[in-house]
Amino acid sequence: MLAMTRRRFGALSGVAALVAGAVPTVSLALSDGEARALVDRLVAEINRVIGSGKSERAMYQEFERIFARYSDSSYIAAYTLGNDGRRATAAQKKAYSAAFETYVAHKYGRRFREFAGGRLEVSGVKAVKKWFEVSAVAYLNGQAPFDVTFLVSNRSGSNKFFNLYIEGINMLLTERTEIGAMLDRRRGDIDALIADLRAAV
Repeated sequence: MLAMTRRRFGALSGVAALVAGAVPTVSLALSDGEARALVDRLVAEINRVIGSGKSERAMYQEFERIFARYSDSSYIAAYTLGNDGRRATAAQKKAYSAAFETYVAHKYGRRFREFAGGRLEVSGVKAVKKWFEVSAVAYLNGQAPFDVTFLVSNRSGSNKFFNLYIEGINMLLTERTEIGAMLDRRRGDIDALIADLRAAV
């Protein structure tokens, strides 16, 4: 009952944060050309990995490096931990961020690995509030093309993507919900969550 109450409160807080604009709050010093250039490089690296013919393990290691290089991983990790991050110690936050970065890189690496034999192509960019949406199209063999969208800002001091949509599925919200459920199953034990994230890859 306590977990349900905590999670319900967290969900309501998350909605309130989204309404208030729970996204990087920086000025639009970043240009559309810079946002597109970032995703062009990111997409080129993803295409290189999926076409490399490397082993599954080697590909996941590559995706982890790509995620670390191009994503605002600190923001993403903090967002997914949500309100539970307020009671985490500095050491727990650091350990969670590292474990989550590896976990999510492998998780989305598995999805991008499904693109083998296909490709991603950047198709457009537009300003949305204080960030940019960079659109791409995934072309896979035997499937209809579908959209992949990267949200890009410079809140971290450098150009990074802070959210990702694949076929309309929002990475930030999906991972926040799943991490919350995982934490509930562990009765709010952050150390247990960190250990399980490490064991999942």
